[in-house]
Amino acid sequence: MKEARYFFVPDAVSQNALPADEAVHACRVLRLQSGDEIFLIDGAGSFHRAQVTMTTQKHCGYEILESLPQQRIWDGHIHLAMAPTKMMDRVEWMAEKATEIGFDELSFLECKFSERQVIKTERIEKIVVAAVKQSRKAWKPIVNPITSFSDFVKTPRSGAKYIAHCYEEIPRQDLYTLLRDTAADKCPDVTVMIGPEGDFSIDEVRLAMTHGFVPVTLGEARLRTETACLSAVMMAQLCRRTMDTKSRGLL
Repeated sequence: MKEARYFFVPDAVSQNALPADEAVHACRVLRLQSGDEIFLIDGAGSFHRAQVTMTTQKHCGYEILESLPQQRIWDGHIHLAMAPTKMMDRVEWMAEKATEIGFDELSFLECKFSERQVIKTERIEKIVVAAVKQSRKAWKPIVNPITSFSDFVKTPRSGAKYIAHCYEEIPRQDLYTLLRDTAADKCPDVTVMIGPEGDFSIDEVRLAMTHGFVPVTLGEARLRTETACLSAVMMAQLCRRTMDTKSRGLL
């Protein structure tokens, strides 16, 4: 059986050709030809079975044969906000793996102890798209530009809001226990903030608390930023996973 080929095509139904970078991969690398079957991921909840209609070195036309709406396998909106690390490869690794696990939105925070104040979101977007295709996710996570800590915590958002920190003088609750014990049908949306390796400042933690963020711990171990991020996403994913995970369509 020939391996299925997946391509990321936003607004796939209203298009008839792969985006330029996907077309180059399809034609030059995979050497697809007219009549070959491909699958399109629109990033908004559907796969589309399609057939290649024509190819050149930089163009790959297609015709959609069947649209396959997918069922979400977790409830609510999982939003991770992190202070990016100094080494970008660690941020990129985290974005890739979190996408494979499954989440909905990624924000970057400029904090008092941040080691990095600039993020090239275009690069993160490409990594997220590649992970969406590799893990066959029907929804692409939103990637937001970097924002100040204060602006982020002051922005109204629905659902449960948590800030992870290591200060002993500010009581913390276990994140997994809170997520597990919170009814997903009543409070499905989750936002978790993870600080830089020097932690949030204590004033930042207190500011977040005044805006409804609950202080939490991820466990006894002291984790690197990217490891803490991935742990938080995994906890939210497990606690918000739907009871009926039976595959539909191509999942």
